[in-house]
Amino acid sequence: MKVLGIYGSPRKGGNSDLLLDRVLEGVKSAGAEISTVYARNLKMAGCQECGGCDKTGVCAIDDDMTGVYPLLQEADIIFLSTPIFFYAVPAQVKALIDRSQAMWSKRKLAKPMKEWSNYTSGKGYLIACGATKGKNLFEGLELMAKYFFDALDMSYEGSLTFRQIEGRAAILAHPTAMDEAFEFGRRAVTGNK
Repeated sequence: MKVLGIYGSPRKGGNSDLLLDRVLEGVKSAGAEISTVYARNLKMAGCQECGGCDKTGVCAIDDDMTGVYPLLQEADIIFLSTPIFFYAVPAQVKALIDRSQAMWSKRKLAKPMKEWSNYTSGKGYLIACGATKGKNLFEGLELMAKYFFDALDMSYEGSLTFRQIEGRAAILAHPTAMDEAFEFGRRAVTGNK
């Protein structure tokens, strides 16, 4: 089984990085193969909405995202980990998500519309933390994650989220977060065993 971890934070070693590190430890304990992408390190443009991928399923822009597409396609499970920036994802990970339009176009070309509700490429999960305790803190993120994974022909399987986490490494002071993250990764691979 191939698992991809997408680090969405612009801050190296931040809370969402620490959570994904721990999730991937759980994944590793279950014997899966792991690949990672750090959105903060990618040199890429945002989607130009040029329509270049509409007929081919291939993005017309040649930059670092070109190396990410195969990882997205090969993964059986993807974990997207991100902090909350103004109730959304940081610009770096949003660019990665927007550039996945090419994957959506590829899906439309390869799969009849009547089969779109049958996800055959794998499963997607969201990991997120934010500083506030707002009731709707993760609602927009959950919807965005659902449709990001939909573009990849993956079912959205749920999230691991934490409120009121602010400051570098603050997640480590949370009494259960690291254990929850490990189990979240392990269960995704083992099917909740």
